[in-house]
Amino acid sequence: MTEQIAVIPGDGIGQEVTPAAVEVLAALDLGFEFVSGDAGDAVKEETGEALPQATRDLVSASDATLFGAAGETAADVILPLRKQVESFANVRPATAYPGVDALKPDTDLVFIRENTEGVYKGIESEIAPGVTTLTRVITEEASRNIAEFGFDYAAQNGYDTVTIAHKANVMRTTDGLFLETAQQVGDERGVDYDTALMDALAMHLILRPEEYGVVICPNLAGDMLSDLSAGLVGGLGLLPSANVGHDNALFEPVHGSAPDIAGQGIANPTATILSGAMLLDHLDHGEEAGRVRSAVESVLESGPHTPDLGGEASTEDVTAAIVERL
Repeated sequence: MTEQIAVIPGDGIGQEVTPAAVEVLAALDLGFEFVSGDAGDAVKEETGEALPQATRDLVSASDATLFGAAGETAADVILPLRKQVESFANVRPATAYPGVDALKPDTDLVFIRENTEGVYKGIESEIAPGVTTLTRVITEEASRNIAEFGFDYAAQNGYDTVTIAHKANVMRTTDGLFLETAQQVGDERGVDYDTALMDALAMHLILRPEEYGVVICPNLAGDMLSDLSAGLVGGLGLLPSANVGHDNALFEPVHGSAPDIAGQGIANPTATILSGAMLLDHLDHGEEAGRVRSAVESVLESGPHTPDLGGEASTEDVTAAIVERL
């Protein structure tokens, strides 16, 4: 059966790196049907909507979605897209590769980030002139869902170390519930795990990332810690991600739209192509996902490299080299 992939390039370098990932996926000759959708700043300027209903419908009807980047309208695009696939888990690997000048070459981390609540629930208000509030929502159900997913991910992918990140010493009720629930899941499974205050964990990740594997995080902590990890492995241009629901999923690079280099043809497509490999895993094309990762690793090791990695190659050059390795 033909699998339909929704392709939403979005803004800035999303218009360059998303076609690169599609080129790599198409080279596998799996018979995917790629259907394009519109979203982002230009779409809002033209139609008044950053994420048109037609694009939402396309995402719901597709087997998976590949998304590029959003600019000023990011909150109006990516959060609703994640909700469209009913994503509860955001998976963000951070791996150091040979050939890349990584700050910590032994880094091999995966952040499992709760994707539905926390401060990203969007409950904000102005209760008086100059006085604003933000409501942080943590539920037992969502905490259990992300903890179960995180422990399953570690077991299925060979990670021996699981760490639960939290700030329960200050946010005693909300993060207290998150921590207690995640610990219950670990205890029920009889597996070893550690817990860490998220601010102290940030320091330890910089000093000794090799001591960590899978990190289960509340929403905001997962966002911050995974971006921090980009500095360990060589930059945001290397970090893919998956937004996983029970029946659908959305895949995107962690980087943004990078307006400073958009349109120059020098954006690093690696993160988006690796997001495509995660898409392949999701659709049970594990062998092909491995081929894509091997091709990417080969190019990272021997070149060509885009300017963010110290080279002079274009997006097209790197994409062509990866396809050639396939």
